[in-house]
Amino acid sequence: MAISTGKQTVLQTQKLSSHNQMLGRRIPHPSSTNFEVDFENPSAKRLKRHESPDSSLSRNGSDEEDIRAISPPRQRPREIPDSEAETDEDEELSSLPARKTELESALPPIKTDKEAIAEYEATRAAEEATSTDLHGRLGQRKWVQGKSSIYVDAFNLALETVLEDEAHLFDEAETAVFGQWRNLSYEAQYLYVRLFLRKTAAWHRIGRLGYYGDIADIPTAAADLFEIHALPTSSAVVQVNPGELEAPADAILADSFTFADRSTDHITTLEEASSLLKLDELKAIAKDAKVQGKNKKELLQAFRRTSQKQSGIGWGGLKRSETEESVKSDLTSIDQDEKSDSDVRPGGATNRDSHFVRKILADTGPCIRLSAAPLKLFERVHLVFYRSTEWSEKSLTTIILARISRRIFPEYIVSRSTNIFESRSALLEFEASIRTQFLVDRILEMNGTVTKEGLEKVKSIFEEVYPRWKVIVADEQLKEDRVYETGEGAYLRRFSPAWVYTRIIHKGLYPLARFKEHKREHHLLVELLAQHLFHAARRGAWYQRKALLEEHYMWALAPRDGRSDDAQKKHWKRIALRTCEAGLQDKDCHLIYHYDLQKRVGKLEKALKVPKRQQHDFGHVTLVKPFERSVDGIRIERDRSRSRTRARRGSSEAAAPRRGGKTVWVDEREGGGECSVEAMCLSWYREQGWKGYHSEGGIVRTLFGHLFSDILFTYLPNVFQTPYQTSPLDLHTDAFYPARHSLIAHRLAALANGAAPALLLASHAAHAERQTCIVGVDWAYPLPDLLQIVRCFRGEALSAVCLVMAQEYAQRGGGVPDLFLWRGGGGGGGWVR
Repeated sequence: MAISTGKQTVLQTQKLSSHNQMLGRRIPHPSSTNFEVDFENPSAKRLKRHESPDSSLSRNGSDEEDIRAISPPRQRPREIPDSEAETDEDEELSSLPARKTELESALPPIKTDKEAIAEYEATRAAEEATSTDLHGRLGQRKWVQGKSSIYVDAFNLALETVLEDEAHLFDEAETAVFGQWRNLSYEAQYLYVRLFLRKTAAWHRIGRLGYYGDIADIPTAAADLFEIHALPTSSAVVQVNPGELEAPADAILADSFTFADRSTDHITTLEEASSLLKLDELKAIAKDAKVQGKNKKELLQAFRRTSQKQSGIGWGGLKRSETEESVKSDLTSIDQDEKSDSDVRPGGATNRDSHFVRKILADTGPCIRLSAAPLKLFERVHLVFYRSTEWSEKSLTTIILARISRRIFPEYIVSRSTNIFESRSALLEFEASIRTQFLVDRILEMNGTVTKEGLEKVKSIFEEVYPRWKVIVADEQLKEDRVYETGEGAYLRRFSPAWVYTRIIHKGLYPLARFKEHKREHHLLVELLAQHLFHAARRGAWYQRKALLEEHYMWALAPRDGRSDDAQKKHWKRIALRTCEAGLQDKDCHLIYHYDLQKRVGKLEKALKVPKRQQHDFGHVTLVKPFERSVDGIRIERDRSRSRTRARRGSSEAAAPRRGGKTVWVDEREGGGECSVEAMCLSWYREQGWKGYHSEGGIVRTLFGHLFSDILFTYLPNVFQTPYQTSPLDLHTDAFYPARHSLIAHRLAALANGAAPALLLASHAAHAERQTCIVGVDWAYPLPDLLQIVRCFRGEALSAVCLVMAQEYAQRGGGVPDLFLWRGGGGGGGWVR
């Protein structure tokens, strides 16, 4: 839909102070617009499919081979400050953008901010609690500040749950660490958990932690974490995993450990010490060292570089009374102290690093950092508990807040399986495979343009992983055939190393394409398509790439068997045509890929001069070209002349309109007030006899939740691990559809035959009175409107929409056009962007 501006009104601001309040304020875009996400330029003919961040195979249906079709998406590198002092003292990991875990996505949308946590702890606190253990506090919803905390309880809940069901995944030394953890005081546990949720690899100043509400004596709590504990000898064998250069040395438990490191014992270099400084502190020291820089990064670089070059006079022959300058500066005393252990250079000069390290530590005071080995161990515990590596502070507290919230959840069978990881070796290999995958992603997606060395590195990792991948795929196929019941293994396989290895091999296709190794690339695509266990959501992209290689390249690389060039090209085009047909017939190939496969089928049949009567006819699924309508409205333009004082008069910068912000319009048809462009267009459509909502994906998610409510909560092992879920854990993965293929196919057939109103009425009757928490369902939509909406769909069209949602709920639940419109009495409806 196109919108043209008929009139413009300029409003003058009345007060300068009101105007100044808006200067520099950034108005965020709605999350549905995906404004902050970097997208590749769309195709001129059709909008590019929104891929997940880890997808690297493009759905490009062009005739020419394009390396960009499998180029990795560019991600903005996450900039980490050099010191925790550069950000707010209470900054947590939750402040960084992160994906939700499957468990967190399945819980209801509740408030998890600091106010919500404080509210629960304050309102449920009781000074004389009848039960003070973990489960008693959770059951009675009672916390007492300074004696218990939701953070510590959530951390211990994860630990106890894992050790109760899956203690076999940890050896003797790791079990001893857990025992020492239980012996820690509450204050020491609280300090550890809060640091665990922060930037765990950074040093933190003990004097600036600010947890005095829960810790009466922070230095004493820190001293408990600094205490050395002996460990028994582990009987576990050190294992070597494919693709991993070497296991991280600091993640291995020795014969003793501490929960935290002390700065005076571990900070010995200027680089480590300087990272502790705030910008103003760094400027003060840089001024003494005569170092300049525009920002903290430049100051640190110049400071370290100068310290390495600079040498001080040998102070060994001087005493404090022999110089007047020593009276004015406290630096001399530090220089005198360091003369005994300084690095002496030829000519009596001393390296200044030790001097600056001492000065920085004197300014910052004692610092604390979590020790690497216990930290990695507790991260492994959370990986097992959440069945994901994408957990955060909100993941840690959401399950507790959901447990104590007053919500009505659907009825289902809770089943937390203990065989997600069948052995400690399998867990360690899965953990190592994730590290290897991160290395591949960092090379391809986080460092700008990929160099030849980077491509060769990714290829070498792929070559090392490939043999192990083939072995695990064969083992998993045996389990699928002989052990697992129907659909049981789909979610379990997400925790197999082969799941991660499949993604690494998928990423390995890119360097093969760049190096023009198309024959090897084609062979890998054949193997990837031969297995149906891992990454079913990528099968459509693999079919497209395979067909492209067969159409353009394989004729010159494969044996000719006496065929001429033209005959060889036609031979491989026929193979490409069969590949596209196989993709369209593959039940695991998602519907979203069918459009491009159908286009390639038509192009190949035309190139092969297939008779018209033998060509495929996709007229029944051809996408309809959208209608375009122009809506005239009055847009309100604010007077921004005063906000452009920094721009030169008459310059293009001063004359340019503001870009990126939401426009404001006059709602001429409903009161004349200010409104958004969506509300203005919705008013215009209502005037034309339409009904509608500015719902984006809300209508689709609500309909899917109602029409598939019974299937969503059908029992399957491993996908319902708490009684407080609004969806199965696998809904946001590509394991949801294959695990329930038979049930979903029957439901789609019923929808195609017009059963949607009856299913909607049945779901509403079962859940509306209690307003059960079902994923996606918004109870604000009236039942009569929902009934009119489903009746305006043709049965097969509604079935297709639900199929796309079932196959890719996480991707297709968002990005829907802004408005949904319909006419009463079954007069049709649709979306408007």
